[in-house]
Amino acid sequence: MQTMSLAACLACAVSGAAMAQDESGYPEVEYPRLPAHGASVAAFVPKGWRIEFQPSGDLDKDRRDDVVLVLRMDDPANIIENDSLGVSAFDTNPRLLAVLLAEPAGGYRLAVQDHALIPRPDNPVMDDYLDGEDAVIVRRGAFTVRLHSWASAGSWYTGNTTLTFRLQDGCFRLIGYDSSGLHRGSGETWKTSINLATGKAEFENGSIEHDEVQKKSQAFPRRELPCLDRVGSGFEYDPGVKSPFGG
Repeated sequence: MQTMSLAACLACAVSGAAMAQDESGYPEVEYPRLPAHGASVAAFVPKGWRIEFQPSGDLDKDRRDDVVLVLRMDDPANIIENDSLGVSAFDTNPRLLAVLLAEPAGGYRLAVQDHALIPRPDNPVMDDYLDGEDAVIVRRGAFTVRLHSWASAGSWYTGNTTLTFRLQDGCFRLIGYDSSGLHRGSGETWKTSINLATGKAEFENGSIEHDEVQKKSQAFPRRELPCLDRVGSGFEYDPGVKSPFGG
């Protein structure tokens, strides 16, 4: 039984997306620079953008609630008419991720902003990459972003990639990488859970057609944990740990 990384599976569905984007000329966007400080969360929302997610919790151990903010551009010019496969009105408005740390005297300071981790929509056959109210959450002093992959055409693969970040040594570093997937044709399933902080990984391989699941775990050499703004696209990030099941 073979496995495939979700990044590779996504490529199956969007292999023609880059070409389609070049040919269709999706509008270019300029990402705003958010203010360094603000009296409220609203102060970090630029004109033409809206709040999509804003889970809160203590991320820097000062007993004050911080905010993970996901902003979505709200420009009608980025909604493209599509006469091919997928949705007829394709919303290519991008997202921006920011972490706001609560300040002692009130208000917030900007810890980081990034627009690469959550990819801009680039294929009308793909579901929304942020699917569900719990796609971005704060839990136990860290926050997670779950990216969803499902295509109505072009790929049999569906799955999720979850990335976990924690404030450490001056930036929000990637400490966990989890991936799960299903091949809708064969019924093959897989799960991968990689703890980048401890150097331990767990893998599962199975099928929706039976209850038997193969499980393996392994240790791997730890390396420097990347800061959020160095990760790039969450779909394309390679944790550098290969599944023992192949693929």
